[in-house]
Amino acid sequence: MNIQRRKAIQALAEQAQTLCDAIQDILDEEQEYYDNMPEGLQQGDKGSIASDAIDSLAYAVSNLEDAIANLEAAAE
Repeated sequence: MNIQRRKAIQALAEQAQTLCDAIQDILDEEQEYYDNMPEGLQQGDKGSIASDAIDSLAYAVSNLEDAIANLEAAAE
């Protein structure tokens, strides 16, 4: 692989890391919101929506981390 493509892949990995960090921040905020919710609300619609969002955001972070690792491996 030439250096130009390697640099492009590294730049994409950095952009993906920035996106992953932003999603993680939102995930942390949503988790804190859920954790501070009264137990009755956690069991209701608001809690269910927050829990679903937490699961989806965690899945997105995990997939981005895998993508970043793959990009970094490709750039080696």
